[in-house]
Amino acid sequence: MHAHLRGVRRLTAALALTLPALLAACAGGQPATPTPSPSGEPTPAAMDAARNELAALAAAAQDRHFTARYALSGGDGPARSIVVTRAADGTWRVDVPGWALGGTADIALVATGDGLFQCGLPSAGWPEPASCVRLGGRTGRVPRRLDPWVQHPFTDWLEVLTDRRAPLAVSPARPPAGATGACYSVDSTSASLTAPLGVGIYCYAPDGTPTAVRTDSGTLTLSGPAGPAPASVRLAGPVTGGEPLGTAAQSPDPSTTGTGTG
Repeated sequence: MHAHLRGVRRLTAALALTLPALLAACAGGQPATPTPSPSGEPTPAAMDAARNELAALAAAAQDRHFTARYALSGGDGPARSIVVTRAADGTWRVDVPGWALGGTADIALVATGDGLFQCGLPSAGWPEPASCVRLGGRTGRVPRRLDPWVQHPFTDWLEVLTDRRAPLAVSPARPPAGATGACYSVDSTSASLTAPLGVGIYCYAPDGTPTAVRTDSGTLTLSGPAGPAPASVRLAGPVTGGEPLGTAAQSPDPSTTGTGTG
């Protein structure tokens, strides 16, 4: 008799433990939190959620207007400080020191209502007043030989990140060293040799401010709090009919200096 009672008690206890879980599974269909795969890789449900989160943050970044300084490390050059301005009217400017003329001249890429421009800024390798050269329409692309790549995370790559049709694989990622915010690993799933954007790590603050971007071109890390944006950006100098500054070092021959194209 006592043995029978002990068996009933054990069965009752087992049902008390398993019945709530069974009821939850029947009511919800699936657990609320995706179960990690045995390999530790993100599950398809987790990757889909990450894609939605990143698209929402990139959309917020498109609407975000600010002025901020970013530290650029890695890539093909020394560490530099990049200044990004996204104005209230949608115009933008990205200052890139030491990019042109063999690393001796500073430039700025500027998009205004009149088009896309490269401006040469007074610097050690360019002791001339600031002047600008038109590269194309406002939404045009910088020619590859003149492209420093650092402007893309704040401009056209945001459109790719918000496009759910873009061939991207997105999963949560750890922030790069010194970075904050929600970070995502972005890879291309396209068989094309040209990815729609730089694959790597993208990080954002809750308000959409990019806090870090790591691609093959280097790592951009927000150096401090973003400041207010101007109503509109202006060109650094007058527009000329000259050639834009290239990456090639300037010739020591005075008769051949002046454009530095490369």
